[in-house]
Amino acid sequence: MLQPGDKVAIVSPSRGLPEIFPGPYELGLRRLRDDFDLIPVEYPTTRVLGATPEERAADLHAAWSDPSIRAVIATIGGEDQITVLKHLDPAVFQADPKPFFGYSDNTNLLNFLYSLGLPAFHGGSVMVQFGRGGAMHPDTERSLRAALFTPGEFELTPAEGWTDHDHDWNIPANLETEPPLFPGTGWTWQGSQPVSGRLWGGCLEILDWQLSVNRWMLPTDSYDGVLFLETSEEMPSSETVYRILRNFGERGLLERFDAVLWGRPKSWSIENHSTPEESVAYVTGQYLAVDRAFAEYNPSAVIVKGLDIGHTDPAQILPYGGQARVDPVNQRITVTY
Repeated sequence: MLQPGDKVAIVSPSRGLPEIFPGPYELGLRRLRDDFDLIPVEYPTTRVLGATPEERAADLHAAWSDPSIRAVIATIGGEDQITVLKHLDPAVFQADPKPFFGYSDNTNLLNFLYSLGLPAFHGGSVMVQFGRGGAMHPDTERSLRAALFTPGEFELTPAEGWTDHDHDWNIPANLETEPPLFPGTGWTWQGSQPVSGRLWGGCLEILDWQLSVNRWMLPTDSYDGVLFLETSEEMPSSETVYRILRNFGERGLLERFDAVLWGRPKSWSIENHSTPEESVAYVTGQYLAVDRAFAEYNPSAVIVKGLDIGHTDPAQILPYGGQARVDPVNQRITVTY
């Protein structure tokens, strides 16, 4: 865990979007300094949009090699971090374990660190969660503070207000106002037996890409754990979600998890302004795809859908490889930071 005044590395292992969107990035840095009392340290490719995989890997090596850096936080995701992995030296990361925060395309790095038994957290990017317009969502901030500074159990809670409508970063005024929120929808529960185990998962599309290039880093021995999955702003169709899960099932993966936490699907984006009716239909279709896949490959799994653990706002932080307890009877989910 960190202490106030610690240095944290700010890196762009996926895409250097701070180069073209400095507003939310600078806002996120300011909150890290002023609200969290941390000292952000940038690296050569942090603000470079077209950095090569080798250059981005060098920044990661530098961050983990500096003993004064006590955590590493991604600026944002992207879509080609999978090309960075082959340039990483596991010994560099094992020499000085320190927590990494990121999600989306950073599922690649989360899984890489998991394969080495190193600490990581799903969620908490500089430009999105720390750089949210107006103020951080209180659920996100509470979760991030616990993950950064407070070891022990943390109870996830359904959001009272949420949104998947992104503020346009091309409009400077959006940095000064919070996005309007929809009323909370709660979680949907299936199953009755409490489950405890280690968390593993991330962004569904990224895990699918890892499988495609045979970089599937889930241990091959027996595994009783909790799977968590969420989908990105690219909004894969319900049939695509089902087919990815079917492939996981054919690989023998779905049957190995006793519980599944499914993130609230993002159903609106800057590029795709869905109507409210279209959004409801999209979310319903995705949930039906999840039910279909697990009915076929793991019908006894406890399934909780609608968690705020991904590309929607707020985003609660999950300890990647950390312990979770899923209690359907009392409808409670507890993780251990």
